[in-house]
Amino acid sequence: MPIPFFPNHQLGSPWWLLLLLAIPILIVLRGRRGGAPAMTFPGVAMLRGLGSSTRSRMGGFGLNLLHLGLFSAIIALARPQEVISYEETKTDGLAIVVACDVSLSMLIDDFYIGGTRVNRLAAAKRVLRDFIKGRPNDRIGIVAFAGAPYTPCPPTLDHDWLLENMDRVQTGIMENGTAIGSGIGTAALRLKDQKVPSKVILLLTDGANNSGKLSPQEAAKLAATLGIRIYTISIGTPGHHLIKLPNGQIIDSGREEFDVETLQEVARIGRGNFYRAEDLAGLEHVFKTIDGLEKTEIRRKKVIETRDKHYWWLIAAASLCGLYVLWRQTLGRAAPAVA
Repeated sequence: MPIPFFPNHQLGSPWWLLLLLAIPILIVLRGRRGGAPAMTFPGVAMLRGLGSSTRSRMGGFGLNLLHLGLFSAIIALARPQEVISYEETKTDGLAIVVACDVSLSMLIDDFYIGGTRVNRLAAAKRVLRDFIKGRPNDRIGIVAFAGAPYTPCPPTLDHDWLLENMDRVQTGIMENGTAIGSGIGTAALRLKDQKVPSKVILLLTDGANNSGKLSPQEAAKLAATLGIRIYTISIGTPGHHLIKLPNGQIIDSGREEFDVETLQEVARIGRGNFYRAEDLAGLEHVFKTIDGLEKTEIRRKKVIETRDKHYWWLIAAASLCGLYVLWRQTLGRAAPAVA
């Protein structure tokens, strides 16, 4: 039973409150003049100041102590409780590794962010940051690859640390080339020991496999045996492009074509899908689509607990009754009335 004016509190045994109706009856009965004194002193005027009526002694302060003690005891019997409720959440998160191409062609600036021309890698990082922020319950890591793979960020739930280390995903760290198979294989090994219901590789590349000892198809089969799903994403526009290197040098990329068939085959083996993204909006749409396909299961349960508060009322009742007994044996002792 909720207690009015006291949020998050209730009474465990509210029927005991019916005993409160007895308190006004006791007040009326005890307020009546007491019975005749047991002994009188007729005509002894000198004893008149030594006695008083029984009512004056038994009423007033002592009576109030007794009634307050009784009130506190009844409230304790009604078992006041504080209600503590909270939501218990259990999450079955995913483990996701983004295998990101960092070959020199990723420096081609055929994307736009807010009207400003940017390279493919900058656009990929922009969309990837939003993707990471939107999946707080998943372990996410990044494997970068050019002519060989490396791991800037292993799978982690510490997404703040992951975002801070995004700058380690850059070109020029490994030899040039596009080792897609090696990138998939390394990502699969990073996911191998993750104890989660679902494991996913997001492969992001703008070229064809031309490096490494492991073909993309072989790597995809290896990942599939580990129960890993693979989504492949082709980023950029085909054709001739100029590449501006970090040292200021500009080189021609040559005629750029994407190996769509290989990426589609990898996605098929990995039980995933293949996507193309030729601009920022397209890339954002791809990641939103994948985000919708790979849902993290979150189970919520409302838990209600109670904490008894009756002992405070018991202490109050015992204290008031103790004070009444002490007062009754000292200042409140009754004297015979004078006739």
